[in-house]
Amino acid sequence: MATTTVAEEPPGVPRRILPAIALAQLAGGSLWFATNGVMDELQRDWGLADSALGTLTAAVQLGFVAGTLVFALLTIADRFSPRRVFLACALAGAAINAASLAIPERLAPLVAIRFATGFFLAGIYPVGMKIASGWYRRGLGAALGVLVGALVLGTALPHGLRALGSSWAWPTVVLAVSAIAAAGGLLMHAAVPDGPFLGRSARMNPRALALIWRDPALRAPAFGYFGHMWELYAFWALVPLIVASRLSGPALSLAAFVTIAVGFIGCVGGGVLVRRFGGARVACAQLATSGLCCLAAPWLLDAGPAVFAAWMLVWGITVVGDSPQFSALSADAAPRELVGSVLTIINCIGFALTAILIPVFAEAVASWSLERVLPFLAIGPLAGLAAMRRLLR
Repeated sequence: MATTTVAEEPPGVPRRILPAIALAQLAGGSLWFATNGVMDELQRDWGLADSALGTLTAAVQLGFVAGTLVFALLTIADRFSPRRVFLACALAGAAINAASLAIPERLAPLVAIRFATGFFLAGIYPVGMKIASGWYRRGLGAALGVLVGALVLGTALPHGLRALGSSWAWPTVVLAVSAIAAAGGLLMHAAVPDGPFLGRSARMNPRALALIWRDPALRAPAFGYFGHMWELYAFWALVPLIVASRLSGPALSLAAFVTIAVGFIGCVGGGVLVRRFGGARVACAQLATSGLCCLAAPWLLDAGPAVFAAWMLVWGITVVGDSPQFSALSADAAPRELVGSVLTIINCIGFALTAILIPVFAEAVASWSLERVLPFLAIGPLAGLAAMRRLLR
């Protein structure tokens, strides 16, 4: 995706387009953590082990990887109108998410449901970006920064719904997420026609994989992104457990929502700073800050309420704010004819990495204390910063 900058409305683009795409992306993205928002109740009612958190979150990540590869190899968003693909995937994802209420109360069927949900998220997140690129040739970076932020808000939304509906049974929260995701698909289809700059995607080129490893200019942001992904989804999955050391009930859900949702500030604010400091410096500053938040966990978990809250907010802002910049730097370094393939492969490797690491960290937290586990999240940021040294020079 392109570098985020201060928003600039290209001439001729209706004012409703960007808000509509962002709202649709937010709504569709709510499917990502639909189960995480009610995990306590699921574990209680279904008798799931503590490790189920990592298993179910990893299933969504693997489904997303599989879906992204299938959609790219078959060029689905080229064969059909992207907004119709978005609609179909939002409706399918909503239906599958709702189907979790009708399956046997065991982990294996729920894992399958979450994998399928992740598969259809591949027709929401990347396709939403393609829809935006059809409208924004100038100012595309700003538009994509807003959309990444919207996805962050959508990821946090199930926790927000749990906080708002503290008296709801957990199936009601799941159904509410499905209804919101379906509404997002309908909004995209009704309010956002195909844009005038919508182009065809290049077919997946396996040469891009070798290029990521061979070209130092491309390897730096790619490995920076991998380090970022080592931390990001593991942190998001563990946020409720971290907050549970202080809060419970609706207050816990609200705090988890805010901690994840403030990442919107990091995405959009980082885009504003790029014009002055450059994408590499902005990405590294956020990556370094979130890495320090990991390392400081043994001291700040027991800090006073104000310090603890500030720590979580800073971590929530910086843990995801570097994501658009890594994508932009990778796109800038890749040959024009391979940009689509390069970004697809980098994203797939990054999400596959999260699918491996999330269960590891969830199991570690179940066996050890948070003070011992959270500093290991810093391995990713430290490795990413080492990879990015070339660009900073």
